[in-house]
Amino acid sequence: MPSLSTFGRRVRKLWHGSDLALVGQRRERRMRVLSSGVMVVMGLSWGLFFSSRDYWAIVVMDVAIVLSGIAVFALTLRDQARSANLILFSTLMLVVVASTLLLDPPTVAAPRATHLYLLPIAVGALMAFRDEPLWLRYGISIFALLLFVALAASNWRPTDLYALPDDVRIAGSWVQGLVAMVLFFFLLHILQSDTAERSELDRDLRAAVRERQFVLYYQPQLDGDNRVIGAELLIRWQHPQRGLLAPGEFIEHAESTGLIIPIGQWVLEQAAVQLRRWQDEPSFRDLDLAVNISQKQFSQSSFVAEVLGLIERYGVEAPRLELELTETLIVHDMEDLTRKMAALVERGVRFSLDDFGTGFSSFSHLKRLPLSKLKIDRSFICDVLTDANSETIVRTMIALGQSMGMTVVAEGVETEAQRCFLAANGCRQFQGYLLGRPMPLADFCTFVQRQNA
Repeated sequence: MPSLSTFGRRVRKLWHGSDLALVGQRRERRMRVLSSGVMVVMGLSWGLFFSSRDYWAIVVMDVAIVLSGIAVFALTLRDQARSANLILFSTLMLVVVASTLLLDPPTVAAPRATHLYLLPIAVGALMAFRDEPLWLRYGISIFALLLFVALAASNWRPTDLYALPDDVRIAGSWVQGLVAMVLFFFLLHILQSDTAERSELDRDLRAAVRERQFVLYYQPQLDGDNRVIGAELLIRWQHPQRGLLAPGEFIEHAESTGLIIPIGQWVLEQAAVQLRRWQDEPSFRDLDLAVNISQKQFSQSSFVAEVLGLIERYGVEAPRLELELTETLIVHDMEDLTRKMAALVERGVRFSLDDFGTGFSSFSHLKRLPLSKLKIDRSFICDVLTDANSETIVRTMIALGQSMGMTVVAEGVETEAQRCFLAANGCRQFQGYLLGRPMPLADFCTFVQRQNA
């Protein structure tokens, strides 16, 4: 179980969002958190109300609502957006349909109104699943609309046992109709605003690729003797109006639009150019540069040829270039991944596994891949001194990497106590704010000369 401090940090991140999160992502997370809270509160309230009247069939539905709300919140904490959204919208549609059929049967005095909530649900699904495959995004919205049409055009109900009295439903029809329409137009407004934001971001990002508005920052990596041995390249966007933007402001959009491919190619070329310059300078010739590789970039059939072409064109020492893969990438196509990695490793390029422990890789994956480094994710490092489970996990990761002949790098080292613990357990390379924040090239060069003097 995570410590209370870890849980608190995750909740704060969910609500406020990180500096690297897109506005749309923060909005969606907040909506899921609010929705899960409303589901729990409403489920408990109605469950108590109907249990006092022995309407046990409805109580069962209320219990399902509470459990679904808890599940949505837990999955949102783990950043499993698709699963959280599937549970959320499935539960909402089930509740609306069940409430319409059981509590709100149409009569001459009081027509149905509960089914109107299916309209904002359909719009909400377009927003929540916008980055999912088209069949999922539009399938859920169309299904909600079909349910709306079926309930609006039919008077069928399974029983009148749970039907609310007409005098209650007459007033309720006005209230529910008003609330449903307000939600509908509110979500339409958000959808329109979000579409405009994404269109503007897409236009600006294409201009950034064309005009080379990106800059690279260098975060130093140090060994046990406090000497700089290399750096991780981190991209920033020098936006003409918004200033310097962190990767989280644009990388996900670049991934979804395919712009990550030219961006990634530019970063690799800049890494090759810098490594070549350093080869003529004694203070820098032994430094390594680590470059993050996206899934779409790596899956390009020309990826191996492009990397080898850069190495040959600039005369770079291949072992100085380190390509960082994520655990998400290595579970997609192991055969293609292994083949490409082997071709590059044969020419001297090295690979590291970034954010180790946060994905779905297994020992069978690790032993098949020619990795030279494991990078322990910062989420484990931050709690290593306060959470027994994190401590055990970190010890195990270090031992695993060493037993497989890999160098282990600890990311996110922020205190001297964390560094001492890691060093005492066999970790020999470190990266984090304690050692050096990401910095422009000139500042990094000054840092290296000072640190390695």
